[in-house]
Amino acid sequence: MNRVAGALPLRWSAGWNRLLSAIALLALWQGAALALNDPALLPSPLATFQAGYAELMRGELLFHVGITLARVAVAFTLAMLIGSAIGIALGRSQTLDQVFNGWLVIGLNLPALVTMVLCYMWFGLTEVAAILAVTINKVPTVAAIVREGTKALDRSLFEMTQVYNVKPTRVLTRVILPQLAPSLMAAARAGLALTWKIVLVVELLGRPNGVGFQIRSFFNFFDIASILAYSLAFIAAVIAIETFLLQPIDRRLGRWRRA
Repeated sequence: MNRVAGALPLRWSAGWNRLLSAIALLALWQGAALALNDPALLPSPLATFQAGYAELMRGELLFHVGITLARVAVAFTLAMLIGSAIGIALGRSQTLDQVFNGWLVIGLNLPALVTMVLCYMWFGLTEVAAILAVTINKVPTVAAIVREGTKALDRSLFEMTQVYNVKPTRVLTRVILPQLAPSLMAAARAGLALTWKIVLVVELLGRPNGVGFQIRSFFNFFDIASILAYSLAFIAAVIAIETFLLQPIDRRLGRWRRA
């Protein structure tokens, strides 16, 4: 009973801290808007909410946010699969790591804008080019994180699998992936934040829909309230993905370490 009673204030404290932080941010935003006294340059939170609500009622907000989320999901999934495979291969083989380390460094430092422009020039202003540009920029980050995690794997377990002639697929699912869970989650979190930002730029440069396209349209009319409304709506969607998808997966994958 005492343990439960002691835990409740901590939970309430954490919730109240988050709420107070959000209120403080809104108050700071409102204060800056009042100080500037120019809604065209910095609209108030209420004006931004009204702009977003108007877009929601027109059906534009959900449509464009949904389109962008779909692109993020496809590019993110492809990058995680390809990058994880490359990272595991480089981490398991010193020879491959030595040969392709330079390639990985180039990929990590290649500007995203260059990749986007080249993909659009090579493949046209198509959906394939957009997804490919985002995936190419995301793969090196995943590969680098997973590679370092793979190098830290317990080699005694691999020796045991060799002694008992365990199948490679079972080694992957029972030995490698459980130990790589922290690295995979780190790559997923870093990748999600990076992917949606790149997707917005890709849409701004060459897609006829999505949040990035809408931001470009509102930029032409200097509509800052709508730009902020779309940005906040998409940030809220990404936070929801982190809270209700990535965090539960992380807790589930981490059970074996706490057992």
